[in-house]
Amino acid sequence: MEPLKVNSISIQVSLSGYSFTVNSEGKTFSSPWLGADKIFTTPEFQKRYDEVDISLLTPKFVLVPEQFFSEERARSLLSETVSLSERDVVSYVRIPESASVLLFSPTIGESLSKVISQTVLTTSGESAPVLPEMYYMLRTMDSLPQYNKILASYMDGHLYLAIAEGRTLRLSNVYEAPDFTTAEYFIFLALSSLQLNPEVSVVSFRTPLSPDEEMSLYRYFSSVEVLCA
Repeated sequence: MEPLKVNSISIQVSLSGYSFTVNSEGKTFSSPWLGADKIFTTPEFQKRYDEVDISLLTPKFVLVPEQFFSEERARSLLSETVSLSERDVVSYVRIPESASVLLFSPTIGESLSKVISQTVLTTSGESAPVLPEMYYMLRTMDSLPQYNKILASYMDGHLYLAIAEGRTLRLSNVYEAPDFTTAEYFIFLALSSLQLNPEVSVVSFRTPLSPDEEMSLYRYFSSVEVLCA
């Protein structure tokens, strides 16, 4: 018997727009990065899916061990790492694989993610939660075949970076990087601090890379992969 095919959509949202990947009938389609004005004319958003993932590229997050977390301290724990205003919403999602909790704020000055969550529904008519990009990056780590796993996303002047050795997560962070050259600098700085050699490593991105950005990375890494979100 053939395995049941699941129709799913994964959407990445940032201040500058969104992109999506649809898996339907065994086929995969990925969009380019689109502006917010396209949302109501995107035909893929008028359908329902078995699975809907919505990722918000928010730099306001921190990963804490489960034993240090309590719901009452969520805001104070996050405020120790990022700057929060009184109006910032604070949420969290557990990462059972690493016995940790990802604290985050979806308040980054956009409303697109909320609109998409209310528009793109599951087959049962439910809306999907908006979760931080780092959550999906951490969830993707185990599927990377390399022992040294280097996964990044880059959008709107922020580099999101996760690095693991085997099943051990070594880094989960975000860096302000106004241009891609600065983003590369932070990647190399992180690898150097962990004593990992880029020349024998594969770097994977969940966000689109321009041809120039991809070629620049190939100067330092053994391979560059762009994953479907």
